[in-house]
Amino acid sequence: MTRRTVTTFKWVPPFAKGLVRDLRVRWALEEAGLPYDVRRISQEEKESPEYRALQPFAQVPVYIEDGFDLFESGAIVLNIAEQSESLLPKDPKARIKAISWMFAALNSVEGVVQQLATIDLFYPNEAWAKERRPEVVSMIERRLAALAGRLGDKDYLEGSFTAGDLMMATVLRILRHTDLVAGQPKLAAYLARCEARPAFQKALADHLADLEEEAA
Repeated sequence: MTRRTVTTFKWVPPFAKGLVRDLRVRWALEEAGLPYDVRRISQEEKESPEYRALQPFAQVPVYIEDGFDLFESGAIVLNIAEQSESLLPKDPKARIKAISWMFAALNSVEGVVQQLATIDLFYPNEAWAKERRPEVVSMIERRLAALAGRLGDKDYLEGSFTAGDLMMATVLRILRHTDLVAGQPKLAAYLARCEARPAFQKALADHLADLEEEAA
């Protein structure tokens, strides 16, 4: 039997719970029906030479599959998706379209979304952050409007749920401290639809339970 392990942090601040990127990997594994173990690491352990040999930037997740290790959540989710038609269609053209949405989530949307998260969660009282924030919000609004326009009346970006939706939903969740997604009703319904999936609910519950176990 293939052995899979995902790393997560033992502790994160409250605003990060449910947003740490191991959640993406857990969700993909749940959608694919693949069993896995979790290894919780401390903030000190992530800086160790042993861990940096697996993750050069001292982040999570690291994914190990029968001794083969990967870092970066996008690459890990793609690796898992390649093993499951529930995440990537068998048809080559439909498959690459789903993968293109994975790239879009990480490159076209997450970059600007993460700028706002950094401002709001780490530097809210800095003068430069207050000056920069309106422009960042405007950029996000344009991205979300374009995304909503492409989604249209479909349930998912390409009609059926794929790894592209998984990645996009996890990016949109970063905005949960704002009303920006709610400002696009189609995207709000889309995100709610993704979050209602049993695989997401299971992954989120397990992610939060691991953090609560450490806190206790």
